[in-house]
Order: sequence, then C-alpha cells, then structure tokens
Amino acid sequence: MDTRVGTAQAKAALSALIASAANGQRVVIERRGKPLAALVGMADLEIAKREAPASPRPQGALALVGAWGEVPGEEVDSLIDEIYAQRWKDMGRSVALEH
Repeated sequence: MDTRVGTAQAKAALSALIASAANGQRVVIERRGKPLAALVGMADLEIAKREAPASPRPQGALALVGAWGEVPGEEVDSLIDEIYAQRWKDMGRSVALEH
C-alpha cells in the first residue's frame, strides 16, 4: 500500500520519506487530496523505465496537438473553406466565415 502525505508533511519529513522510498515504499504526495507526485525507489524507477515505450506517442486528443505542424497554412485555410462550404450546402443556410 502506498503512503500518502500532504505537501507540507512531505517538506517537513523529506529525508524520512526518501528513506522509505529507498526501502521499496511508494510515497504519493498530495495537495488538497489530489495526487501530485510520487517518490519511488530506484528499483521501481528502473522497472518503470523498462516498461515505458521507447518513444511515447500521445494518444487520443493529445495525438492531434501539432498534427498540422508540417501542413502549409494555405492548405489548412483551403481545407477550412471546403468544410464551411460543405456545411453551408448540407444545412442550406449561411455559415459565418470568420477565420
């Protein structure tokens, strides 16, 4: 079971918490009941490093961040214009073209 401590307690007892982590205990540091960070021993860190993908790739919505970075601006503008045109056609009403 993990040890959970608040940030103030972690600051006051950092040396003892580091010793606990070095002996295999995981220490979760919380602020207002929400986990912020963890202290783990080097053995646990090495396991986490081995299990982590070599080059982590974002998933879900995070994968979209920067996805358009290599596309020229004119191409993006053209795509947006096409989307608005199709939307207007499908809805049969005017769509604001602010971009």
